[in-house]
Amino acid sequence: MPNINNIKKYKKIHMIGIGGISMSGIAEILANWGFSVSGSNNVDSDILHILKNAGIKVYIGHNAQNVVGADCVVYTAAIPKDNVELVHAKELGIPTIERSDFLGELTRCYKNTIAISGTHGKTTTTSLVSLCFLEALKDPSIQVGAIIKELNGNYRVGNSENFIIEACEYVESFLKFSPKSEIILNIDNDHLDYYKNFDNIKNAFIKYVKLLPDDGHLIINADDNNCLDLPVYTKAAAIKYGIENDDVDFQAQNIIFDENGFPEFDIYKYNEFYDHIKLSILGKHNVLNTLACVALCDAYGISKKDIKNAISKFKGADRRFEYKGTFNNAKIYDDYGHHPTEVKATAKALKNKHYNKSWVVFQPHTYSRTFNLLDDFAHALLEFDNIIVTDIYAAREKNTYNISSEDLVKRIEELGKNATYLPTLEECASYLKDNIKPNDIVLTLGAGTVTNLGPMILEKR
Repeated sequence: MPNINNIKKYKKIHMIGIGGISMSGIAEILANWGFSVSGSNNVDSDILHILKNAGIKVYIGHNAQNVVGADCVVYTAAIPKDNVELVHAKELGIPTIERSDFLGELTRCYKNTIAISGTHGKTTTTSLVSLCFLEALKDPSIQVGAIIKELNGNYRVGNSENFIIEACEYVESFLKFSPKSEIILNIDNDHLDYYKNFDNIKNAFIKYVKLLPDDGHLIINADDNNCLDLPVYTKAAAIKYGIENDDVDFQAQNIIFDENGFPEFDIYKYNEFYDHIKLSILGKHNVLNTLACVALCDAYGISKKDIKNAISKFKGADRRFEYKGTFNNAKIYDDYGHHPTEVKATAKALKNKHYNKSWVVFQPHTYSRTFNLLDDFAHALLEFDNIIVTDIYAAREKNTYNISSEDLVKRIEELGKNATYLPTLEECASYLKDNIKPNDIVLTLGAGTVTNLGPMILEKR
């Protein structure tokens, strides 16, 4: 059982923004440990219904009275400083703790927190590691950034010392954690609204590696040059994996793809055959994610049999090349990719499938990312046969960059390929219904509301 002494002083905890993917998981863990938990959220959602069924008091909308009687208020970074509940908590002298700080406290309740980080692939790799620990009956607690069908949610409450978490680098929140082991999948240019330049991103990962204890594990992707020097910053055991780099502990060889685009491959450990693995998720990038999982689980003594069984069961996380249905004999998929590297990896994975023409509907995510990476996005989208770009999803931002989706379309056209700008999802749905042909593949792509497009196309109207 985890040691919860460091948070026992908070018997009643109120959470502002409880519907968030991470906050809801924290709420369930706390409720399971016997804390009295309540929370508020702007809008209703399926996640909130799950929380209510678990006996957690949920308010839709924010009201100053919601915090009265709380011993502690936890809030997400997205909550504005003038939020009425946050303001009233401070007036009442109730301690207020930002989500990542509180999650850091939770990581210190466990002897064995395993943190999976990197710019891309965190959710898939966290899911794979989690399923391996479950298969090996290690009873982990889990926090992952998407709904995982095998978990029936985005978290699991276990009673062991194992806590497996997806550790996000945005605003350096992963520096609040106390991991025993880390997987670092890659380090790429992202979140430049916060980091400003790549050097600052790299320095954050160096600080993150320095958090490891001497008896911990550091698992790194040796195919990513930005990861290669990380072992010098820790005394923890470094384990390297890769496909292209031969100087590794775990390597994938003989990769082939079936007609669905699913890879199978041989894993070699210290240049000796380890096992043959077949995935039910797309793309070479997921071969790397699987290697990271295998390297970590092997270090924890999980058997090859349990690792192989768990991996074979995994059909992909929510919104990771997720099949949504068929319209006019064309298959529709949805993916969360919102960075050029992810767009490119998804396009490459798609090419391993059999189809007539590919269609992408891309919804850029945040003005800052679109502005900073416009050219990279344009080049990445060239991989698709038909390109549609819809309006930018603002998320937390205002358009101080004077950027629009039309700028992206213009850049794609300058690179010699046609692209179509359709501002709304309704226009996209109508256009696709009129134009997609049998055996085409449609991919809705982005971290915002574009996920709603597939169901709009599939509506029988």
